[in-house]
Amino acid sequence: MSNRPSIEAHYAKGGGDIAARILAALGPDTGVTPDTLAPIDQFHSRGLAATKELVAMLDPQRGERIIDLGSGLGGPARWIAAHYGCHVTGIDLMPEYCEAARALTKATGLSDQVEIHQGSALESPFADAGFDRAYSQNVVMNIADKTGFFREAFRLLKPGGVLAMSNLGAGPNGPHYYPSMWAATADDSFLSTLDETRADLEAAGFNILDLRDATGDSTAEVAATIKKLETQDLPPIGVQTFVGGRYKELLLNSMRSRRDGRSIVIETLVRKPS
Repeated sequence: MSNRPSIEAHYAKGGGDIAARILAALGPDTGVTPDTLAPIDQFHSRGLAATKELVAMLDPQRGERIIDLGSGLGGPARWIAAHYGCHVTGIDLMPEYCEAARALTKATGLSDQVEIHQGSALESPFADAGFDRAYSQNVVMNIADKTGFFREAFRLLKPGGVLAMSNLGAGPNGPHYYPSMWAATADDSFLSTLDETRADLEAAGFNILDLRDATGDSTAEVAATIKKLETQDLPPIGVQTFVGGRYKELLLNSMRSRRDGRSIVIETLVRKPS
């Protein structure tokens, strides 16, 4: 990553014991499962709906080992492990998120299926060819060295393994509005175009199975989200539970950038040659 201290400061502004706040928000009468946690721990645009779409591309199989590059609070990792019977390993830069992810994983009883490591997704501690599949959601926007990120994913995958990604890219009407969900200023944001993404993936050695601008798939949903944010208070439980009061501004800027063509949604499915 570039500007690592400022990126860490941006993500850490929620403060406090994240897992304790999340569990307190759920309340004592709510069972702690990947699904009850989903409104809070799916820390990316469109939440669980986006995770389900990514998982449909990834197509995980029972018993496989999967790597989550930029695992955040571990929400997608727990959801995939619980619903698909996989073992999911997550790595994330933020110590606070990793601590919370481990606590929430323990609370869901999934510690045997999900493990979380703190570190950079460009320099992970894992062995070559140790994973059947890999995925990443809304992470590469903070990474300047995208080819380095993709090469690390390539290294970690077994021959024939696939990488599925969903992230924001540079739109034709830029620049993006800031502060956003992933960066306080443009200095910490590295949005690539579709063509740049293709070139970086091919430079890393991947065969491209699918690479597309998926912005239009959620146009109506984005418009509805903007209207709701502009006219209503946030619900009592959501990502704001750990991000704090700034969440509405961050999400609004992200949604408005998509509406105005300042950013696009890039969906990717690539394979490491056999």
